[in-house]
Amino acid sequence: MTTRDIVLVALFTAITVVLGLLPPIPLGFIPVPITAQSLGPMLAGCILGARRGALAMLLMVLLIAIGLPVLSGGRGGLAILAGPGAGYIAGWIAGAFVCGLVAERFVRENQAERAQFVAFFAAAVIGGVGVIHLLGIPWLAHVGGLTLLDAAKASAAFLPGDLIKAFVAMLAGRAVLAGYPLLPQRA
Repeated sequence: MTTRDIVLVALFTAITVVLGLLPPIPLGFIPVPITAQSLGPMLAGCILGARRGALAMLLMVLLIAIGLPVLSGGRGGLAILAGPGAGYIAGWIAGAFVCGLVAERFVRENQAERAQFVAFFAAAVIGGVGVIHLLGIPWLAHVGGLTLLDAAKASAAFLPGDLIKAFVAMLAGRAVLAGYPLLPQRA
């Protein structure tokens, strides 16, 4: 890794921490709140690519593990990584990686602008929504004593907000691509 890579990883970890300054929205029927921080893996994957995006989220998880209050609502510590939201948090690493992989594979500078928007949105939805929920729902069911179907139904409350976050990640990914490309094949 170059110094530039390290700085970018730290920057996107910091962006994810700052997204945690927005207060969480608790839901009465599920022990995991709605937060803006799930936008972090989408941004990291779309803008930095698979490897650096996943490293940014890994650093975020390490900050949580050592007890820094970097999660929305000022939470942190090992207990968070064993609680009902731990699967979603672990999903940030895999989600950023998959999001970056899709972006690296399907976004090209010489593509039509519309195709770039579609590719970035697909990357954010596949990695930032699909993969995160794929890991979060089973853990929520296990820890929360729910059936997998009940956990999936409860997690459906996250989908409208997650799609809005994917749209924001798409716009940010396209803007960075146009102004200062950072994805590995163009950097």
